[in-house]
Amino acid sequence: MPLDIVIGSQWGDEGKGRIIDLLAGDADIVARFNGGDNAGHSVTVADQLFKLHLIPSGIIQPHTICVMGAGMVVNPQILLEEVDHLTKLGIDVSPQRLKLSYAAHLITPAHTALDGAEESEKGQGLLGTTRRGIGPTYADKATRIGLRAEDLLNEDLLHQKLDRILDHANKLLEHVYNRESLDKESIRHAFHTYADRLRPYITNVGALVHDKLNSHGTVLAEGAQGTLLDLDHGTYPFVTSSHPTAPGALLGLGIGPQHIRRIIGITKSFQTRVGEGPFPTEASGDAAARLRGTGEHPWDEFGTTTGRPRRCGWLDAVLLRYTARINGFTEIALTKLDILTNIDPLNICVSYQRGEQQFKDLPQGPADLSPFSPVLEPLPGWENDLTQIRSWNDLPSPARSYIERVETLTGLSVRLISVGPERDQIIDRSLSE
Repeated sequence: MPLDIVIGSQWGDEGKGRIIDLLAGDADIVARFNGGDNAGHSVTVADQLFKLHLIPSGIIQPHTICVMGAGMVVNPQILLEEVDHLTKLGIDVSPQRLKLSYAAHLITPAHTALDGAEESEKGQGLLGTTRRGIGPTYADKATRIGLRAEDLLNEDLLHQKLDRILDHANKLLEHVYNRESLDKESIRHAFHTYADRLRPYITNVGALVHDKLNSHGTVLAEGAQGTLLDLDHGTYPFVTSSHPTAPGALLGLGIGPQHIRRIIGITKSFQTRVGEGPFPTEASGDAAARLRGTGEHPWDEFGTTTGRPRRCGWLDAVLLRYTARINGFTEIALTKLDILTNIDPLNICVSYQRGEQQFKDLPQGPADLSPFSPVLEPLPGWENDLTQIRSWNDLPSPARSYIERVETLTGLSVRLISVGPERDQIIDRSLSE
């Protein structure tokens, strides 16, 4: 009856997809619980790269059932495009394998139009959203006027709710943002088509997951984004509109905490961020370029969903300790260690400084980090190619020292270490030490 939860410990883009794909080999259900298509996971199997935006990464494993929880916001057009794309690649994405919670909220063209208009109006106060309608959809959810997946099961109710959302959006678009109004008839027709295709996928996801756990099955909960983008506990207001944390998994799926076995914090060996917001350890110049890559490889630091270049910098142990506390991590999975090859020295932020004071922990959370500067500790790098290494003892001594320093700074064990994007490019220390 174990529930394992996989959480991003930074600002997202930590490499959760490849770890989830690995762990899904032992799971009966892989469950995504938050966010929408503003997030993306990349999974590489042999010479095939799968880019997923809504469907859980576990879909690549042929034996798993994948579910999309009530905490998600789903653009039905994007979901169906993803279903069709995976089907063409030979992946079974039938209603027997993919389930959509009846309580998940749906993104409409009204939400995407408002997202773009609102972001454009912010000027220098830009938040850097993906303009995919995520925030406005969660706002409608909070004000209890949202459209849910279950509304696709009732045509009259679907049209009634759509009309209310579109009428409200058109007033704002025309009279506040000076934009063109949306064509209600074409959107109603599109959603009628979506309803016909999605009805077989809609079910009570919470009950399905609960029953599987009670019958001694294994469930892997898959988070999108990262803890530092949490609406309450992230770098507010530069956050997402949901809860990409371990407690968020329980809310987003509709299950209790009694089944939890592991909470795995996926941590990139360095730090990246997309969009605006504080980033104390951000690097510049050659160091940032080396960490980011050129974009010629799928593992370079460019957004899976947006293609935007990511801001890059050094690993921040202050923020990592914070996210470990928020989530209750039982362990860390460290990704992209191979990217640090030929960078010497390597830096880790061990504390923050404000004036004469040093802080190992955040005094008031991460929302305002402007008063602090990072205290960086240099560590020796290595020149060895790590991509073929599968054993802890075969890692070069400086790489082992880097990982051991992360463990000392966080008080957590690093159990999994990825040394490349492929499914088998992993070091499991429980097997190799």
